[in-house]
Amino acid sequence: MTGRDPHQQGRVATNLELFYDLVFVVAFSVAGTQVAHALAEGHYKVAVFGYLLSTFAATWAWINFAWFASAFDTDDWFFRVNVLVQMVGVAIIALGMPPIFSSLAHGDHVDNRVLVLGYIVMRIGMVTQWARVAFQSAEHRRAALIYLSATLIAQVGWVAVLIADMSFVPTVFAMLACVVIEMSGPFIAETTTGGTPWHPHHIAERYALLTIITLGEGVVGTVAVLEALIGTQGWTVETAVLGLAAMAVTFAMWWMYFIVPTGDALHARRRRSFPWGYGHIIIFIAAAGVGAGLHVAALYIEHEAHIGPGIVVATFAIPLGVYCLGMLTIYDYLLDFDPITLALGLATVVLLGVSVWLAAAGVSVVVALLVAILAPVVIVVSDELVGAGRRETALRALSERSAS
Repeated sequence: MTGRDPHQQGRVATNLELFYDLVFVVAFSVAGTQVAHALAEGHYKVAVFGYLLSTFAATWAWINFAWFASAFDTDDWFFRVNVLVQMVGVAIIALGMPPIFSSLAHGDHVDNRVLVLGYIVMRIGMVTQWARVAFQSAEHRRAALIYLSATLIAQVGWVAVLIADMSFVPTVFAMLACVVIEMSGPFIAETTTGGTPWHPHHIAERYALLTIITLGEGVVGTVAVLEALIGTQGWTVETAVLGLAAMAVTFAMWWMYFIVPTGDALHARRRRSFPWGYGHIIIFIAAAGVGAGLHVAALYIEHEAHIGPGIVVATFAIPLGVYCLGMLTIYDYLLDFDPITLALGLATVVLLGVSVWLAAAGVSVVVALLVAILAPVVIVVSDELVGAGRRETALRALSERSAS
């Protein structure tokens, strides 16, 4: 385990990486279902904090493995067994999500024992992997030891969180402290040593694949909305229009993500990988949240929600807005600022704000959702009309600066 070639031609995700990602389908599905029901009941604190805690734990677990595998994937039996350990840990994290929501709903105590236990199990696999790198790779030993030390220190903190019986606020601060330690390890290792040999095109593909998985929650939410409409109103023109539009928003979000060839941009700007990689935590959580918002709309249509129509649309519009604005920000960060981004960001905020206002004013929730769905569509259409030339110019400039 001495490190992969960061310039290897044709590097793609392995079968094991694709199999590993399947565990996260379950994790995001469980989190989405839990937050949808909490929102439908009007338990906003439970929904927001429970969802953020659950999805962050799953997302951070994925990020750790993705970057390690990009640099040190040997695909031998030892590596595979450690990946199995990590997959078991992620499955336990998924099982620990419902107790998080349930405990928050019944008081200030946070029942995070199963979730933290899963995280600890997952980190055992990563500790073993980094120890192996430190032992076998002289070139990357210092970086591996920094990763290993930060992980072990954080692991002590996670065990303390698991054992301690704390109320909500102390639990949140304790978990945030562990997260800061976890994040500091990669930053210190990559900036104070020679770093690890991660592959820019490979890591771009890995992030894209998880984005597709989180967008799958939008497809699930679309089906839930259609089932609710058909069950209450039967097949109507409104049902068909909303179904097509809901699928269109997921498709537009996918289209948005692949507007910029991220692998080329990361190759030219390797030092910008940390904000890009960590920023995707918000993107992943928001993408899955869009599907949860559609699920809330389905519960409302079935008369199983106890919130107003404006709030129903907001549960869809807010994560959609975070996703759209997040993608615009990340791409400007990779390629340099483009003034058109401000106009697109403003259009996004206006369309989503209008959609919530329409629902609150008494307009049909279906119509309000259709207005919200226009936000990513406008961005995609704008890029197709005027974005291609600007993007090519920006990438060419990046390549020239990188070569010089």
